[in-house]
Amino acid sequence: MLTFILWLLLFVVCWPLALVALLLYPLVWLLLLPFRLVGIAVGGVLRLVWEVVTLPLTILKILTGRGAKAHA
Repeated sequence: MLTFILWLLLFVVCWPLALVALLLYPLVWLLLLPFRLVGIAVGGVLRLVWEVVTLPLTILKILTGRGAKAHA
């Protein structure tokens, strides 16, 4: 909603620039899409590595009964 209000303000102040921004927005979104996909993939891999690294501690907590469920 804030983006729309800012665009309306830009449209009032300088309507040619607002129209150019409106036409270029889909192109910029398409250009940035691969970077978003790479970010999602890298985040998933880092989460997997973190879970593998902390797995022995998690198993130890479960076996000793010191997990979060034991305190609840």
